[in-house]
Amino acid sequence: MSLVRLSGVVREIGTFVILDRLDVAIAAGERVGLVGPNGAGKTTLLRIIAGLDEPDRGEVTRKRALSVGFLRQEANLDASFASAPDLRTAVRRGAGDLERVEAELSELEQAHRTMEPRYADLQHRFEAHGGYTLDQRVDATLTGLGFEREAWLRAPTALSGGEQTRAALARLLIADPELLLLDEPTNHLDLAALEWLEEALRRRHGGLVVASHDRAFLDGTVSRIWELRDRRLAVFRGNYAAFARQRVERDARLVREADARDAEIAKEQDLVQKYRSQRKHGKMHEHEARLEKLDRIGAPRSGPSLKLSDRAFLGGGPTRSAEVVVRADGAVVGRMVDGGSVVVARVPFLEARRGDRIGIVGPNGAGKTTLLKTISGEIPPLDGRLAIGKGAALGYLAQLRSASIPGATVLDALLAEVPLPAGEARGYLARFLFRGDDVLKPVDALSGGERSRLELALLGVLPSNLLLLDEPTNHLDIPAREALEAFLQETAATVLLVSHDRRLLEIVCERLWVVDDGLVVAFEGGYRAWRTAVAEGWTTPSAAEREARRLHGGGVAAGSVERGAATVGRRGTPASAVAAVAGGRGRTARSAERVAAVTATVDPSDHTVADPAQPPGIEGRPAGPRLSKEAYRRRKVAVDADIERLEARRSALEGALADPEVQGNFVELRRVTSELVEVVAALASAEEAWLVVEEGAP
Repeated sequence: MSLVRLSGVVREIGTFVILDRLDVAIAAGERVGLVGPNGAGKTTLLRIIAGLDEPDRGEVTRKRALSVGFLRQEANLDASFASAPDLRTAVRRGAGDLERVEAELSELEQAHRTMEPRYADLQHRFEAHGGYTLDQRVDATLTGLGFEREAWLRAPTALSGGEQTRAALARLLIADPELLLLDEPTNHLDLAALEWLEEALRRRHGGLVVASHDRAFLDGTVSRIWELRDRRLAVFRGNYAAFARQRVERDARLVREADARDAEIAKEQDLVQKYRSQRKHGKMHEHEARLEKLDRIGAPRSGPSLKLSDRAFLGGGPTRSAEVVVRADGAVVGRMVDGGSVVVARVPFLEARRGDRIGIVGPNGAGKTTLLKTISGEIPPLDGRLAIGKGAALGYLAQLRSASIPGATVLDALLAEVPLPAGEARGYLARFLFRGDDVLKPVDALSGGERSRLELALLGVLPSNLLLLDEPTNHLDIPAREALEAFLQETAATVLLVSHDRRLLEIVCERLWVVDDGLVVAFEGGYRAWRTAVAEGWTTPSAAEREARRLHGGGVAAGSVERGAATVGRRGTPASAVAAVAGGRGRTARSAERVAAVTATVDPSDHTVADPAQPPGIEGRPAGPRLSKEAYRRRKVAVDADIERLEARRSALEGALADPEVQGNFVELRRVTSELVEVVAALASAEEAWLVVEEGAP
């Protein structure tokens, strides 16, 4: 059964045709990816499907009483959402029908009318639509999309534009309409939220149409691709990877068919001319009739593509830098607020060598942009050493696209960077798809994709051998992303790349710097290797500890964290391991405070008078005062119970790490891994407390 059917749909703006005779249908439960270059009409098509716009010609047929949810690219809060007292309430209101049933059930219960048939009907409806799990789903959705719990209580109008878009997405997922339309839903999501959203969309039973330039996201969520190209729509089976293969094959076939048809037409034209010259009019008319039946086949046209070069527009290729381009040792990155410093992340040791291509990954707000700004020199490190190698020429592409660009027009923006003849400037801008009158577009009126292309153009004016790129694919369409990938693979420059584009990270980056838990550590391997390591328990605190042992030797005893806490927590682990595990900020740091209670000083009334002849403490530890028999029994029972409980929890968490469902859900995997680190730290302190109690045995 079709949810929506488009027949001969045409959409025009003035004399320009955006969509030309589209015939397509969306079946119940179908998951469709909508692709095409910027400006192809993807948003226009989604608005027509949603009923927000009407076609100029053609017909749109919808299933009766169809529920449709539409996520726009930019936040546009409705009155109900904006008037909610807090974010969680606003998202919960997505399930408006369930909330109304819930309110009516509550009224019937207060009126003691629970035995009426109406109450039973409502209760069955409430249960069938997941009413009893609504609060859990709201909490899971907010967490999965990257909202910290403290943000749940903020007013929706106090959120940033990106947060409002994520909140609108959360509300749509809770509403769970029959047809969900998403326009670039991945723009404001970090890697964890991306993977969570993929899984949530895979579990949905309703129809889905998602317009996206994120190829990895499309591979993980859709089973059919619609491609908008040259105002027409082509349908392909499979995910994006399957579509890419099919499109190459189809284009090659169409080119062959177009060439064959052109040859056939040319042959008939020659025969018409031949028989006309011979005055054989019967034959001539015969071939003219054949010629009239032959229509030319439109071969797919490849439009102009983004052209990035390792040679700068001025100055040629980059000069050779020192072997070590960036080195950080004990650095602290952060920012100054009201005259005081706010620590964002600590960098025990990092090194980028000439020609490295390093991806910088981590959750939103962890400090990736702050790290890149510190390396660029825009903000100074708060502490430690951060050095840039001799001969390094920086090229920095910032993520903040709202910052002003000098110049009223695109051409002015380039001329503000470097004085050039207008002809040369236009030729250079044409490489970035600014052609003809496009160079006279006001900078303020540029779309997100156009602004990204302009910033790449400004970046390439002067030679750089150290490229600092913060989310360079934001708003770029797929052809532009592929051009950027090819450039970054071929460039001789050292590349430090912050990105949530998993395909870009996997193709370009050989190593990663991971920013999380208040730490920045290196990972020797690409994106997929890192995801595998995280599934096996890799964490930034454990990696920082191993690096400290490698660089400085010793410092942490053998029982401490190995491979992300998968092998820690054996009896006898010293308290120094707890300090190493809890060295970062966030939950691991807070765990150290909680477990401190386990090793709190024993009440002096529990002790007998110290015996001068008392033997040395266990394992050579200084002997403490003896406990009374009752105090010893009471504390030993408590500590043993703590150890037994923590060991059981550790075993359960280690078992969860081996669960394929947990390994496939980054949000759950991160939660389990973080809790395991906390439990290991608590267990180490409990074992330390056990030793203290044993030393005080009567």
